[in-house]
Amino acid sequence: MTLTQTTWQSLSPYHSYPVFQLLQKTAERLPNKVAIIDGEKKVTYSQLNAYSDRLGAALISMGIKKGAHVGILSPNCIEFEVAYYGVAKAGAVATTINPGYREMEIAHQLNVSGAELLIVHESLLQTAVSARGETPELKRLVVIEEGSDNAESFWSLIEHAPDQIPEIPINAEEDLAILPFSSGTTGLPKGVMLTHQSIAANLRQFFDRKDDAVMRPDDVIVLHLPLFHMYGNFLMHGAVRAGATQVLMDRFDMEQFLTLLSKYRGTHLYTVPPVALGITQYPDVDRFDLSSIRAAVLAAAPMSGDLQRQLSSSLGTKVIQVYGMTELSPVANSDFFDDSLLRPGTVGPAVADTEEKIVDLETGTREVASGEAGELWVRGPQVMKGYFENAEATAETITHDGWMRTGDIVKMDSDGYVTILDRKKELIKYKGFQVAPAELEGLLLNHPGILDAAVIGKPDAEAGEVPKAFVVARGDVEVSAESVMDFVADRVATFKRIREVEFIDAIPKNPSGKILRRLLIEQEREKYGEPR
Repeated sequence: MTLTQTTWQSLSPYHSYPVFQLLQKTAERLPNKVAIIDGEKKVTYSQLNAYSDRLGAALISMGIKKGAHVGILSPNCIEFEVAYYGVAKAGAVATTINPGYREMEIAHQLNVSGAELLIVHESLLQTAVSARGETPELKRLVVIEEGSDNAESFWSLIEHAPDQIPEIPINAEEDLAILPFSSGTTGLPKGVMLTHQSIAANLRQFFDRKDDAVMRPDDVIVLHLPLFHMYGNFLMHGAVRAGATQVLMDRFDMEQFLTLLSKYRGTHLYTVPPVALGITQYPDVDRFDLSSIRAAVLAAAPMSGDLQRQLSSSLGTKVIQVYGMTELSPVANSDFFDDSLLRPGTVGPAVADTEEKIVDLETGTREVASGEAGELWVRGPQVMKGYFENAEATAETITHDGWMRTGDIVKMDSDGYVTILDRKKELIKYKGFQVAPAELEGLLLNHPGILDAAVIGKPDAEAGEVPKAFVVARGDVEVSAESVMDFVADRVATFKRIREVEFIDAIPKNPSGKILRRLLIEQEREKYGEPR
């Protein structure tokens, strides 16, 4: 069934503009409004705009040309947002890097993106320096550090840069605003080309609505979601667009999160299902005054209708689910806050001006009937331009007529509401983060005691899924589950770590040698009495 969304009113035409105009316009409208609270530090919209102007001017004077790629490796902080908008104002493209990455992962993203410069937080400098030896195209580092005497440190560059930044012409429909990395439906992380226009359109699709999800200038958003991730990045833009205040967290801690929501009277709860589950189970959650929250939005992983209702009861407010992915800038579906339209357990219908269809899993050519499971395809102004310098992966993901294959198995009812069932793609979703099995398998095969390996996602109540490895051991080398897990943990970000190892005689493969992960997944589910 093909659905041209009618429940959400069309917002066409979508006007083209670079994303940094969101900040410029809010700085003109609300210059003295507090834009960001970061621990004891605060900046107004006027300051955020001025700092990013100066950084952009400094980057241009350093030789950064329009279209150049600049890495940002930092936890959530004021400097991240200054860097992001400064890079954009210079006409360059930010490639945002997970601060939890290890040296090998950082080097991979810098090399694939061809980043010329890396803006790195001082807490991550040692890791970045170690990775730099494997990044021949990276020309220099700019370090975010307080009170530095280094003339090329982040704040020194801003202090000595001109007030005025040269105007760089931006073609919003063609020029990239950001190059985040995603594993797509399979394989190693790839650069996702998101234009200024695709992000601007998606912001309108989600926030130009007449319900409690709308952000207003008097709103406060406690942002624990990482800014390098498109979920957090999207909320950053949404807050700046509205003139709301962001309260940043550099790492998640439940006690601190609840304290900040209470202290600053947070108006929205944007989070992921594992955090939602944690809130419902947190002892003495009533100690915190969460009465200011008027809207709760859950995304990045599926959530049951029961947990959704439980969170709604705990908070005393409505809770909706939203669906998206990096390649969709990132939102494709959203439920409603209106009682007559809200359907717990679903991610709602497609957002405005977005088409969706469900295609059969066997041939990928037949549209299925209402209520029948299939792969979700999406077409709309928020779809990515493609994968950076990877025409093959782009062609596998986006059809010639603009449909994006999401790799997610869903069902759609007669009203267009979508329920996420499973993933056709083999990615593991650990607390909302993508883990590519192929990447971990490649690492495991470097272990001296491993002959062959396969990795799947094992269901987990807290994390959603955890990576589990099936390993074929060499007969001449002693190897234990603990040594395998430690081997991987030393080389990858925390969320990618193997959490369980099972030794087997052989990895199931098809005649061409492709790992049959689906078979291992089904065997795992049967073992624990879960439906296939």
